[in-house]
Amino acid sequence: MKIAIVDIETTGFQNQGGLIVEVGVVGLNLETGDITDEFDAIVKEDGYGEKHTKNPYGWVFQNSDLNHEDVMLANDLTKMLPELQNVLDGFTLGATAYNKQFDFGFLRSRRLTIKELPCIMLTAAPVVNLPPNPGFSDPKWPKVEEAWEYFFPDDEYKEAHRALDDARHEALIAHELYKLGKFEIKVNA
Repeated sequence: MKIAIVDIETTGFQNQGGLIVEVGVVGLNLETGDITDEFDAIVKEDGYGEKHTKNPYGWVFQNSDLNHEDVMLANDLTKMLPELQNVLDGFTLGATAYNKQFDFGFLRSRRLTIKELPCIMLTAAPVVNLPPNPGFSDPKWPKVEEAWEYFFPDDEYKEAHRALDDARHEALIAHELYKLGKFEIKVNA
């Protein structure tokens, strides 16, 4: 039983004009925990330019080793969408992401179709059980590093904010949730 874990890096939120600059996809074997790299690309979208390195954009460039020059030299995302769709279609059980709403919102708006599985972050929230944000009663949605600390307290991790590396770590969190019986996959008989 293999599923896809997707992670993207962007220049900001979609509703603020953020663009995708990197996509990573790994395959996770739910029984064994084995992870395979399936897709890894720095990409450029139409309209990307110097403005995307500055406020209100550019967060990814200040918080990772990704740089503007790499994106400027990257392949056009539009030309890579068929390959990415083919990768996603190869996972008949489906795909997920950590904060799936963010990642899949971008990808669906680029006309990719995704057979969606439960969100890793939302599935982890009641397990990690962080104190609620002020004014809320449900546990706070854990950041990747907070979920990692819960499941792997002896293995220090600082999120790289690089798509493939992040997807690999998110897959390990998803596997832990699966082993606990919290990450449920419905298999059609």
